[in-house]
Amino acid sequence: MKFKQILNLFLLLALAMAGCEKANIDVDTTPGNGSAIGEVSGVWAKGSTQVIKGDIIIPEGKSLTIEEGVTVLMDTIAKPEIIVKGNLYALGTAENPIKFTVNEFYKTAAKKFGKLWGGILAAPTCAELVLDHTIIEYGGSTTSDASTSVKMGLYKNKAGENLPALWFSNVKGKLVVTNSIFRNLQEDCTYIEGGKIIFANNVFYTTGVTGGEAMNFKSGCLADIAYNLVYSTNTNALKLSNSGDRTPQTYIIAYNNTMVNTGWRRPTAKGGSVWLESTVRADLYNNLFANTRFGVKRDPKNPEDKRSVYTNNWYYGYDQTTVNQFQPSGDVIGGTNDVIGTKAGDNDPKFVNYPLNNLVTSPDFNTAWDFHLQGNSPALTKGTTNFTRHHKAGLTMTNGITYISPEPSTFVGAYGIKL
Repeated sequence: MKFKQILNLFLLLALAMAGCEKANIDVDTTPGNGSAIGEVSGVWAKGSTQVIKGDIIIPEGKSLTIEEGVTVLMDTIAKPEIIVKGNLYALGTAENPIKFTVNEFYKTAAKKFGKLWGGILAAPTCAELVLDHTIIEYGGSTTSDASTSVKMGLYKNKAGENLPALWFSNVKGKLVVTNSIFRNLQEDCTYIEGGKIIFANNVFYTTGVTGGEAMNFKSGCLADIAYNLVYSTNTNALKLSNSGDRTPQTYIIAYNNTMVNTGWRRPTAKGGSVWLESTVRADLYNNLFANTRFGVKRDPKNPEDKRSVYTNNWYYGYDQTTVNQFQPSGDVIGGTNDVIGTKAGDNDPKFVNYPLNNLVTSPDFNTAWDFHLQGNSPALTKGTTNFTRHHKAGLTMTNGITYISPEPSTFVGAYGIKL
C-alpha cells in the first residue's frame, strides 16, 4: 500500500474515533446541528437537527434539554431507542414544536404505523420527564435480544415486544405530556408505571396495528388526564389499571376528553374506549364518546375500585349498532348525569368539521377536521366542574417550570366553541 493511501486510512480512522468519543460526552450547547450515539446530556439548541445514529442514553443524575424547533431525526436502520436514566425536558412551542421523527422519504402509506425507531424509555431513575409541544411519530419498533432496553431490563425486559412511544416507570417521579401529538405508531402510544402525571391538550391518531392504547396506566400513578383528542386507536383511548405491585394505588381523574372511533380495529373484550381493571380508581367527567366501540367498560373478573365516579359523559352513535353497544348493562358502565341516547343519531355533538358517517375502522386522520363544538351544540352546557383534580397546585420541575392541571369546563369534550 502506498504511503498516501496509508496516511488517508489513518486520518479516516482518527476521525471515526474522534466522532465516537464526542458522542459519549455532554452534547454541544452551542447552536448548530449534530449527531449522537451513546451518552448525551446538556442542551440541543433551538432550531437544530440532531441525527440519532444509534441508541442514546441520558445518564442518571444528568439532564437533556431540547429547545423549541429541534428535529430529532432517527436512523431507520439502527432503529434507535432513547433511554432516559436522568431527566428529559422537551420544551417546544406552538410555533416551533419539537419533532421526534424519521426522514420524509420513509413516511409512506405502507409505513403509516411506524416501527421505524424505538421509543423514549424512562428508567426508574428518571425523576422528571416533560414533553411540551412535541411530536412523536413513526416509532414503536420491536425489541430483540440486542436491544439496549432488553439488556438493561427496561419496559417488559424481553425480545419481541412492540415498544411504546413513551414508557415511564418511577412512582416518585413527575411526568408531564402537554400540547403534543402522538401519531403513526405500531402499538401503545404511552405505557406508564407510576408517577405524578399530567396528560393535557394532546392528540393521538393513526396508532396500533393489532393492539395498543393511547394512554395505558398501571399501578403507582396519580394522573390528571384532560382535553385530549383520541382518534381511532386500535384498542382503547384509556386503559386504566392498578396491575403491578407499586404504591400508591393508581387513581386517574379523566375529564373533558374527546374520543372518536376508538376500539373498532380490535374487536375483542378489551377493545373499546375506556377499560377499567385491577382495583384502579377512576373518576370520569365531561368526556365525549363519538362513534366509539363501547364507552366505559370494566373487567368483570377483576373490576375497578368501588369509589370510582362516572358522570356528565356524552355519547353519540351514527348508527344503531354503535348506539346499542354502549348502552349500560353488565360490564358496560353508565354514570350519573351521562347523556346516552337509545336511537341512532341521538345527541349529535355538532362538531365544527367532522363527517359523523366516517368509517369507524379507518385509522386515517384528516388534520383539517375540527372537533370544536358549534355554537348551537347541546353539549356546550352539560359538563360539571364540581370535582377536585390531583395537580391543581401544579407539578414543579427542577428547572423552575410549574405545570398545572387545567381547569375543567362546563362543556363536554376537549374543545368548546372555537374562539
